[in-house]
Amino acid sequence: MNTCPITYEKCKGKYSPKGLSLLSRSLKKLVDLPYTASDQIFEAAARAPKMSIQGVQPKLSAVLNTRINRFEFVDTGGSYILKPQNPQYRNLPENEDLSMRLAAAAGILVPLHGLVYSKDGSMTYFIKRFDRAGKNKVAVEDFSQLMGLSRDTKYDASMEKVAKVIEQYCTFPAIEKIKLFRLTLVNFLLGNEDMHVKNFSLMTKDNKVELTPAYDILNTTIVLADPKEEIALPVNGKKNKLDSGILIDYFGRTRLSLSDKIITSLLDNLKNVMPVWDRLIELSFLPNELKERYRLVLKKRRILL
Repeated sequence: MNTCPITYEKCKGKYSPKGLSLLSRSLKKLVDLPYTASDQIFEAAARAPKMSIQGVQPKLSAVLNTRINRFEFVDTGGSYILKPQNPQYRNLPENEDLSMRLAAAAGILVPLHGLVYSKDGSMTYFIKRFDRAGKNKVAVEDFSQLMGLSRDTKYDASMEKVAKVIEQYCTFPAIEKIKLFRLTLVNFLLGNEDMHVKNFSLMTKDNKVELTPAYDILNTTIVLADPKEEIALPVNGKKNKLDSGILIDYFGRTRLSLSDKIITSLLDNLKNVMPVWDRLIELSFLPNELKERYRLVLKKRRILL
């Protein structure tokens, strides 16, 4: 039996029927991408000037063509983003897929995502775009735009400033600040040290301004050879040596003004989800060495909270 890279459930083929149906009800099989990982990196570079997707990781815009049962790369109008293997960092697609899955298990809203096999047997990460509603676009602005920052200055902010954006623009800021607090704790636990302002976005939908589903969550601690920080944007002036006093007492209680009841509920949820996280890590497509390193990060960060 195999493990479905979309649902993590056991299956006879490469993908489970449930995994395929999440992509499309009419999809009965999913053909491998007709490109190697190297081919995809070349395609991403060649298409970059025509595409609006930005970032350090190679990315491709794609649509799911159910007539030929596979993803197709496009320059515009894509409903999925695909990220192939990166020669600079090991197993980024498997890492991001698992990290997003752990975040979802902890109650964070994430888009449909998973892994798809490529021509050379490597795995490519895919995520469905949340700024598309059929043929219409959803109004989305990332926090760098709202703060007047650029790609070069996306780290020149703080978590306090992120909270301020929510208070300034969101329709129901009290609800969004709970989401922000949960996301902050999960990113810390998962070793995501690259949650800069471009990885936070607001969307306007049904006349309501709120945080978008979470994206670009991955464990950078196990990727970097010598990680220097625990968080991309400082909290109370600190990016390192964070603990419950900074993240919970200061950021949660003081800066976000969350009640003890809400904070206790969130912490209980994170405690209860740990066994689920461990099972998901075991089922993931990371090599065993990185699975163990991932668990070690979780163990160390959990003690700090």
